[in-house]
Amino acid sequence: MNVIPFWKQKSLSELSMDEWESLCDGCGKCCLHKLEDEDTDEIFHTNVACALLDIGTCRCTNYVERTFRVPDCVELTAKNLTSLKWLPPTCAYRVIHEGKDLAWWHPLVSGDPDTVHRANESVKNRAIPENQAGGLEDHIVTWPTEISGGDAP
Repeated sequence: MNVIPFWKQKSLSELSMDEWESLCDGCGKCCLHKLEDEDTDEIFHTNVACALLDIGTCRCTNYVERTFRVPDCVELTAKNLTSLKWLPPTCAYRVIHEGKDLAWWHPLVSGDPDTVHRANESVKNRAIPENQAGGLEDHIVTWPTEISGGDAP
């Protein structure tokens, strides 16, 4: 019997908190600093990680208190999703909102939380800590917005 996954049955606003949280693929891309051009509103991604991001695991070291400890941390919700133009195209929340399906490497599809790293879709060992960065403009990259998806196994 084929069971239809919850993300294909419900809208994002209908998800339980556990379902919502499980959609995060653990890539860490949203935890990288971004710069915005004030004249053009263009977003520039950097490889500089938030101070709370563990670059080795791509997980927040204080997820529960992140918005209190990091003043510009944005809590992603179904209501603010469409206004966050800096979300990477691989972000599961964005993908589901756009009516697309999760990539093969997403942990909910693969059953393995490490496939996001093996597919080279995470910031694991690719970002640098905030306290080692210096000027953010010296760390602008394109890879958080590229879709590579790696090769399916």
